[in-house]
Amino acid sequence: MPQIVILPHPERCPEGAVIEAETGDNLIEVALANGINIEHACEMSCACTTCHVVVREGFDSLEESTEDEDDLLDKAWGLEPDSRLSCQVTVGEEDLVIEIPKYTINQVSENH
Repeated sequence: MPQIVILPHPERCPEGAVIEAETGDNLIEVALANGINIEHACEMSCACTTCHVVVREGFDSLEESTEDEDDLLDKAWGLEPDSRLSCQVTVGEEDLVIEIPKYTINQVSENH
Protein backbone atom coordinates (compact mmCIF):
# COMPACT_ATOMS: atom_id res chain seq x y z
CA MET A 1 0.00 0.00 0.00
CA PRO A 2 1.63 3.29 -1.08
CA GLN A 3 2.19 6.08 1.40
CA ILE A 4 1.72 9.72 0.56
CA VAL A 5 3.92 12.14 2.46
CA ILE A 6 2.49 15.66 2.48
CA LEU A 7 5.21 18.18 3.26
CA PRO A 8 4.34 20.91 5.78
CA HIS A 9 2.30 23.83 4.42
CA PRO A 10 1.61 26.80 6.72
CA GLU A 11 -2.17 26.78 6.16
CA ARG A 12 -3.20 23.49 4.58
CA CYS A 13 -1.08 21.04 6.60
CA PRO A 14 1.18 22.80 9.14
CA GLU A 15 2.64 19.61 10.63
CA GLY A 16 2.92 17.69 7.37
CA ALA A 17 1.32 14.25 7.15
CA VAL A 18 1.85 10.66 6.12
CA ILE A 19 -1.26 8.97 4.77
CA GLU A 20 -2.02 5.56 3.30
CA ALA A 21 -3.53 5.14 -0.14
CA GLU A 22 -4.56 2.32 -2.41
CA THR A 23 -3.10 2.01 -5.88
CA GLY A 24 -5.67 3.63 -8.18
CA ASP A 25 -6.92 6.15 -5.62
CA ASN A 26 -7.27 9.78 -6.63
CA LEU A 27 -4.67 11.95 -4.85
CA ILE A 28 -6.90 14.87 -3.87
CA GLU A 29 -9.69 12.57 -2.66
CA VAL A 30 -7.24 10.71 -0.39
CA ALA A 31 -5.88 14.01 0.94
CA LEU A 32 -9.34 15.44 1.62
CA ALA A 33 -10.46 12.20 3.30
CA ASN A 34 -7.48 12.57 5.65
CA GLY A 35 -8.19 16.18 6.61
CA ILE A 36 -5.74 17.84 4.22
CA ASN A 37 -7.76 20.61 2.65
CA ILE A 38 -6.22 21.01 -0.78
CA GLU A 39 -8.08 23.79 -2.53
CA HIS A 40 -10.26 22.66 -5.45
CA ALA A 41 -12.33 25.54 -6.82
CA CYS A 42 -13.62 23.62 -9.85
CA GLU A 43 -14.81 20.67 -7.74
CA MET A 44 -12.07 18.42 -9.20
CA SER A 45 -13.18 18.67 -12.83
CA CYS A 46 -9.80 19.70 -14.33
CA ALA A 47 -10.99 23.24 -15.02
CA CYS A 48 -8.66 25.32 -12.81
CA THR A 49 -5.26 25.11 -11.11
CA THR A 50 -6.14 25.50 -7.44
CA CYS A 51 -5.26 21.87 -6.63
CA HIS A 52 -1.76 22.22 -8.10
CA VAL A 53 0.88 20.19 -6.24
CA VAL A 54 4.54 19.40 -6.82
CA VAL A 55 5.46 15.71 -6.72
CA ARG A 56 8.87 15.73 -5.00
CA GLU A 57 9.27 11.94 -5.05
CA GLY A 58 7.49 9.25 -7.02
CA PHE A 59 6.65 11.40 -10.05
CA ASP A 60 7.82 8.76 -12.54
CA SER A 61 5.41 6.18 -11.06
CA LEU A 62 2.39 8.27 -12.08
CA GLU A 63 0.45 8.05 -15.32
CA GLU A 64 1.32 10.83 -17.73
CA SER A 65 -0.72 14.00 -17.59
CA THR A 66 -3.31 14.67 -20.25
CA GLU A 67 -3.13 17.54 -22.71
CA ASP A 68 -5.97 19.29 -20.83
CA GLU A 69 -4.05 19.05 -17.55
CA ASP A 70 -0.86 20.30 -19.19
CA ASP A 71 -2.70 23.29 -20.68
CA LEU A 72 -4.03 24.24 -17.25
CA LEU A 73 -0.71 23.66 -15.51
CA ASP A 74 0.84 26.30 -17.77
CA LYS A 75 -1.27 28.81 -15.80
CA ALA A 76 -0.39 27.52 -12.31
CA TRP A 77 1.53 29.67 -9.85
CA GLY A 78 5.00 28.24 -9.16
CA LEU A 79 4.93 25.67 -11.97
CA GLU A 80 7.77 23.13 -11.79
CA PRO A 81 8.71 20.18 -14.03
CA ASP A 82 7.12 17.78 -11.53
CA SER A 83 3.88 19.77 -11.08
CA ARG A 84 0.52 18.06 -11.36
CA LEU A 85 -3.12 18.85 -10.65
CA SER A 86 -3.94 16.63 -7.69
CA CYS A 87 -7.47 16.06 -9.01
CA GLN A 88 -5.93 14.31 -12.01
CA VAL A 89 -3.35 12.15 -10.21
CA THR A 90 -4.04 8.45 -9.78
CA VAL A 91 -1.83 6.95 -7.09
CA GLY A 92 0.53 4.33 -8.50
CA GLU A 93 2.41 1.59 -6.68
CA GLU A 94 5.21 3.80 -5.32
CA ASP A 95 5.20 6.15 -2.35
CA LEU A 96 4.77 9.85 -3.13
CA VAL A 97 6.14 12.98 -1.52
CA ILE A 98 3.86 15.95 -2.24
CA GLU A 99 4.39 19.66 -1.73
CA ILE A 100 1.41 21.99 -1.77
CA PRO A 101 2.55 25.34 -3.23
CA LYS A 102 2.28 28.38 -1.00
CA TYR A 103 -0.07 30.22 -3.37
CA THR A 104 -2.75 29.53 -5.97
CA ILE A 105 -4.20 31.86 -8.55
CA ASN A 106 -7.73 31.33 -7.22
CA GLN A 107 -9.38 34.73 -7.28
CA VAL A 108 -12.57 33.52 -5.58
CA SER A 109 -11.60 31.65 -2.42
CA GLU A 110 -14.05 31.17 0.41
CA ASN A 111 -11.14 30.76 2.82
CA HIS A 112 -9.96 34.38 2.62
